[in-house]
Amino acid sequence: MVNPQPATPSGSPADAVAAARAAAAAVVDPELRVVTIEELGILRDVRVESGTGRVTVTITPTYSGCPAMEVIRRDILAALAAAGYPDAEVETVLAPAWSTDWISDAGRAKLAEAGIVPPGPASGPVPLGLPRRRPPAVACPRCGATDTEELSRFGATACKALWRCTRCAEPFEYLKAI
Repeated sequence: MVNPQPATPSGSPADAVAAARAAAAAVVDPELRVVTIEELGILRDVRVESGTGRVTVTITPTYSGCPAMEVIRRDILAALAAAGYPDAEVETVLAPAWSTDWISDAGRAKLAEAGIVPPGPASGPVPLGLPRRRPPAVACPRCGATDTEELSRFGATACKALWRCTRCAEPFEYLKAI
């Protein structure tokens, strides 16, 4: 039988933070299902209040209007409850703004394995009125060719663009550098 509310984990404060962070870090991004929120760089901080054991998780959205944030919040709370932290809170911070530079090497590798081209280094903000620069040499994740073209600035989600390889003719997604 599954205990619906496990007891709060005991041990040192450092152990509690590590356990809570591990639970939150394992949450999978709902739009990029091959990476966790930690690998994507959305997970910013995990704190456990001494005395009460209340957990506060801090996250930053990939962009301020990201529709997945409520799902991520709900999934974090469920993961923490399952790990023994039923009275947790998730706070969202917008500054500093998330950057694709925050994606971990493991996250980049998982994206590439799933056929989603991970972004290169972010080039900084684009001044208003100027076109965004094309990312340098977007390689096809299937054949490796750099003879590729952008088909649509928007893919399945606003953070991805749709590209096609002109060599093998396969379409693929590119995670935009922000």
